[in-house]
Amino acid sequence: MAHTAMSGNGTTAGDDPLQTAVWRLRSRACWADAAALLQTRTADAALQRAALLVERCLYTEQGWEEAEDALRTAEALAHTDDERGAAACERGYLAYAATLLGVRDRADEARAALGRTAALIPPGAAGRALLDFRRGLVAQNLADAPQAARAAFRRAHAGATAHGDLLLLSFTWRHLAGLSLREGELAEARHGFAESLRIREELGYLVGTAPALVSLADAEAEPEASRLREEARRLFQLLGGVPTWLARQLAPPAAGAATA
Repeated sequence: MAHTAMSGNGTTAGDDPLQTAVWRLRSRACWADAAALLQTRTADAALQRAALLVERCLYTEQGWEEAEDALRTAEALAHTDDERGAAACERGYLAYAATLLGVRDRADEARAALGRTAALIPPGAAGRALLDFRRGLVAQNLADAPQAARAAFRRAHAGATAHGDLLLLSFTWRHLAGLSLREGELAEARHGFAESLRIREELGYLVGTAPALVSLADAEAEPEASRLREEARRLFQLLGGVPTWLARQLAPPAAGAATA
């Protein structure tokens, strides 16, 4: 299920040229352009296209109908348990995003879809780490259950490490650090945020770099915190105000909650 996390695809020399092009567009917030490169004749391509358009919803708060259409195509083409599980994971993530961003309360749908994913993808499989991470997001942001979120993020972190999923590791580092910050564990939070930022910079994941900078700023003292936020603000503006929800965190006083 590497296509749904899409880390490792196009991020290193020698990767497939198509995946390299998709990664470059995706990392620069050009999800629609990246999706347009993919033919949806196979389940794998349809799933990757759906994942791109679902991520666009979370970062731009737009494109919901197109993401739904892409998901329906992916679901129709899915025939194996792995493919069905990947499609269910994306459906759960889309429902989570819609709930989190106040579009519509789809929390029950998110939980049900991720539950279907768990039934289809066995522990230890590559796609299980992404599932664990998304279950952690639901626990953290929809259920306000930090202990359950921490456990899920730790499972995701271990899975991402085992499968070499560097992009997912940048997310698990960041969210585990966010929980540490919430509990006043500044040194641990600073370390996790710094690791997340390092990975994203090394991968060239530009659209995720500004959020990582803001998170690290929340754990730093002045004047370093202001320097990091200003760097994030420049990158945010360079990408045309994406992710949209970051505007609230960059406006003084900066909020401390992480979204993605």
